[in-house]
Amino acid sequence: MSSDKFENVKILNNFYQTSSFFPMPVVLVGTVAETGKTNLGPYSLCFPYRIAGDGRHAMKLNARMDSNTAMNIRRTGVCSINFIEDDKKYMENCVMLGFPGETTAEKMANSIFTLIPSQRTSEEREEGVQYPEIVEEAVQVFECSVDPEVPILVDEDTTECHMVLSVDKIVMKSKWKKALFEGKGFPKLPIDYGYRNNANFWFTKHSKPYKLGIPETKGVDISTVRYAVDRCDPQVNWTDDACEKIVKVPRVFLTNVIRQINEQAIEEGKTEVDAEFMDAVRDKRNKEKR
Repeated sequence: MSSDKFENVKILNNFYQTSSFFPMPVVLVGTVAETGKTNLGPYSLCFPYRIAGDGRHAMKLNARMDSNTAMNIRRTGVCSINFIEDDKKYMENCVMLGFPGETTAEKMANSIFTLIPSQRTSEEREEGVQYPEIVEEAVQVFECSVDPEVPILVDEDTTECHMVLSVDKIVMKSKWKKALFEGKGFPKLPIDYGYRNNANFWFTKHSKPYKLGIPETKGVDISTVRYAVDRCDPQVNWTDDACEKIVKVPRVFLTNVIRQINEQAIEEGKTEVDAEFMDAVRDKRNKEKR
């Protein structure tokens, strides 16, 4: 039996960093202060909350109820979540920006990040709403608004503020969008282990991500095809009947087949691929082979 046995650990406040090793992201949450200036606050307690269903996608953010970020979101109902790369100078600045008790002007005087306008189009903006600027150095940005179906929870006993933020828009730097849809490459995003030893925040680098193939015994079904279709070209919509037409295509060829069909659809000015179009493509290719 191993001598390295499990032992009890007392569960303390902020247990994710005081009583455990819990890897977290590092993001900069942009909000609009009462002065109209954008405030940046670094956060790690920011995770996906609603990930599927009827286009309702959301993030969950935990913050102190008296923080600039929480107060600004409660007042304006909007924010941006900026994902920055793992760079020591960025992390050092995040630690400085996270110091509590400063006004937006005092905090942002020490920011090294470049702010540019929100990427929301005029059609995506609500009249009378001022949207926070976003971080130009970010890899990707989620532009969010408070989920109207989930009230903000303020816990007076713990001074915590829990917010569900609808993801209204995602923008991403061109090279990472290309990497995302081709499945090749990942940005170096920071990993935070929190505030420890009453003196330091701890971050870690990670090695290059590696991939593990799905076993061949796990066949392709319509959900697999739907997942691949949605990632290939969001401008071309596929019906379920169309997806069913290629469930027998081996995984290794699936993405290429979808791309070829999308290209054919775009050439013909179509934005939707249905079973009838799939049959027409198949018949055309059979004639070409003959």
